[in-house]
Amino acid sequence: MLVLNEILKNKDAVVKALAKKHFKADDIVEKIIELDKDRRETKSRLDEVLAESNKIAKEIGALYKAGKKDEADAMKVKTAQLKETGKELNDKFDLLQEQITKCIVELPNTPCELVPEGKNAEDNLIVHREGDFPQLPANALPHWELAKKYNLIDFELGNKVTGAGFPFYRGYGARLQRALITYFLNSAINRGFIEYQPPLVVNEASGFGTGQLPDKEGQMYHCTVDNFYLIPTAEVPITNIYRDVILKQEDLPIKNVAYSSCFRREAGSYGKDVRGLNRLHEFDKVEIVEISTQEDSYKILDEMVEHVASLVRGLGLPFRIVRLCGGDISFTSALTYDFEVYSAAQEKWLEVSSVSNFESFQANRLKLRYKNSEGKTVLAHTLNGSALALPRIVAAILENYQTEDGIRIPEVLQHFMGCDFISESNKI
Repeated sequence: MLVLNEILKNKDAVVKALAKKHFKADDIVEKIIELDKDRRETKSRLDEVLAESNKIAKEIGALYKAGKKDEADAMKVKTAQLKETGKELNDKFDLLQEQITKCIVELPNTPCELVPEGKNAEDNLIVHREGDFPQLPANALPHWELAKKYNLIDFELGNKVTGAGFPFYRGYGARLQRALITYFLNSAINRGFIEYQPPLVVNEASGFGTGQLPDKEGQMYHCTVDNFYLIPTAEVPITNIYRDVILKQEDLPIKNVAYSSCFRREAGSYGKDVRGLNRLHEFDKVEIVEISTQEDSYKILDEMVEHVASLVRGLGLPFRIVRLCGGDISFTSALTYDFEVYSAAQEKWLEVSSVSNFESFQANRLKLRYKNSEGKTVLAHTLNGSALALPRIVAAILENYQTEDGIRIPEVLQHFMGCDFISESNKI
């Protein structure tokens, strides 16, 4: 959520910045300014009424003490009128405050200056590319056929038990999931991240705090009886640990990592791009979350990007890093880098991670602050990144590491897998 004072002081700059996200903010910003003007006038009038009421209360006491009961009773009538006026003004003030907040939450985060201009993913800027495309055998298969051939993933069973987008992993497929999770978690822990195992459901306040609500409500699974939401990412419960918290600057940055299942409705997704593991409703992911000072957040963003790069590099997968343009960046993000791995059998790039700096956008919703070196309480900056999401990583490993005789296992995973090769002869 944008800061009200910034909108009021720099309205033209805010409107111009949001235009980079192809968001027309003129009308909303003008409405916020008008509502705030009314709110300030109402507050001023309320303060006057309260001051007058307090003054009369003292006069009434003096009149009773002086034995002037009739005058005191007359003044009490005026006090009652002032009290009613004060209540009306207070209710109006609260309503205006609520209306201002509703308007502000409609506004996305302003993008960082580094965000390139553009309308969609085709305009994203490739900032790094690494690794060679594998040479596949002539009979190379896409991952969904490899999964079936070696009994790794059962999409039909998932469809029977739940529905499309909820696969069963079995045998070495399940081991590969577990191996990747362990590899990702251990790598983060070795870099100083503290591990959490969060709940998979959150309340409405948590969804609002990180910006999923109300913006992405249609993409979340909603448990209506208890008004809980299944998490779309561990970012939500982990970041909300710090909701309504004032931190010490010397304790920053805070570095957390969490593995969780993630749930996304993916409404409107269909066609060839959702084959196999390309797009699921339930999937596993390791998430890194950092809480930072305002001054250090972009340095930390670079560190997080390098951490994710080290994971993909360790798996030996060709990858590229793209800086999202204004038309493709999320509602909440100020700057995002996406990681894409190359899926050799599908001959396409697959997004496997987004690493983002939200600056103070989430912190303002969360009321997450810290005391800086001057003793002033200011909003923190929040960052997070997928490190990594499993489905498309699994797809790329199966496709890129396939041979005529089976599937090789990346060296960093062999200890956790208990094997270095999956073939017809050892499949489970």
